Amino acid sequence: MKKLIVLAASIFMLQACDDGDITLKSFNFDEQIVRECTDNNLIFKINNDELLLINIPESSFTNVETPDGSPRIVNVSASNQIIYRIYSDNVSTNNICSLIPPATPVVKNEWNATGGTIEIITDALYASDGITITGYNHNIKFVNVNFSGSSNSFSFTEYNFGNYVTN
Repeated sequence: MKKLIVLAASIFMLQACDDGDITLKSFNFDEQIVRECTDNNLIFKINNDELLLINIPESSFTNVETPDGSPRIVNVSASNQIIYRIYSDNVSTNNICSLIPPATPVVKNEWNATGGTIEIITDALYASDGITITGYNHNIKFVNVNFSGSSNSFSFTEYNFGNYVTN
């Protein structure tokens, strides 16, 4: 009887194992700088073969300071997108901003934000005289953003995308 129980337990354990791909639970772009495409509204971060991209109207980054505690809110939707991709090889700005994207690297996995908000806090940047405005810093944060892909999904309560500077 003991042998039968051990055999049944062994079969159950083998059935429970999953040798499939590792499931994504998070990403980390903390050390990467925010980049932009000059011909469209795309701003993004690249981390080797990973891309975190925001596609929202340029008007979301108005050069007007936001009051303390009152960020500009952009709701994630079909027209206000956050996309996370994993490519087959390292990706560059040319891969993202080209009118006709190159054939390689190829997108291996993609997750699209399906809900949440993008909060933008805008502060003026001043020259050394403390009077002349030289640009604006837009601090971008994702709040309650849900990502969904073909095989799984994940979410963030808060994720600090970073600072995007405009003139």
